[in-house]
Amino acid sequence: MLLEPKSGCVYGPVRSRRLGRSLGINPLPAGRKTCTLDCQYCQYGWTPPTPAPASAFPPPADVLRAVEERLGTLEEPPDYLTFSGNGEPTLHPRFPDLVDGVLGIRDRLAPRARVAILSNSTTAGDPEVRDALRRLDVRIMKLDAGRGETLRRFNQPRVGISVEDLVESLRALGGVTVQALFAGGRMGNAVEEDVEPWLEVVRRVRPVTVQVYSLDRDTPSRELLRLDAAALRAIADRLSERGIEARAF
Repeated sequence: MLLEPKSGCVYGPVRSRRLGRSLGINPLPAGRKTCTLDCQYCQYGWTPPTPAPASAFPPPADVLRAVEERLGTLEEPPDYLTFSGNGEPTLHPRFPDLVDGVLGIRDRLAPRARVAILSNSTTAGDPEVRDALRRLDVRIMKLDAGRGETLRRFNQPRVGISVEDLVESLRALGGVTVQALFAGGRMGNAVEEDVEPWLEVVRRVRPVTVQVYSLDRDTPSRELLRLDAAALRAIADRLSERGIEARAF
């Protein structure tokens, strides 16, 4: 069963495999997936064909108030405050203001917590978004494809973007953690002709570390298969052989 998009600006804290106890921040329209990709595996289903209007996004004051109020109810602060939610969080028209506001709340109410983002990387070429991303403690940026055909089939961009655009944006951003989902099946990206080019573009990005994982929930596409732990470790090991820190989840 696919997940219903979040109806509020915050959720959790949830127990994350990668971030421990994480308070999710959803700056996107309530109850609607809002994304620049239409990935075969997205837990929220297919991306609507019509982009959400600016008026559908919650005002920054509402998002920040929700974060502050939720932190005030917790017996102990979370390990992370994580921008994520119903798609691509940087699509909020005032994303830089949200970053500054959340960092201020963190400093006051949860100074030991780190502020992170789960992003699909498609907006990292925008100078204002990139500057805001740099102010975060942890930038977990998607890169599933090493060639254009894989990007078009597996991630199905809704904007004009290429693998080269993604690589150059992530190189310019710097200090990123690359996250990559691998799946088998006809619409997947786990065959050698997809994996080898991906290894090369990750090398060019020069990430701090790489997180490799597979399907954990239902997917909108019925032509994907979950990879087992051994297959994921094999991909991570090939990165390690190239001197890139990698971990399979």
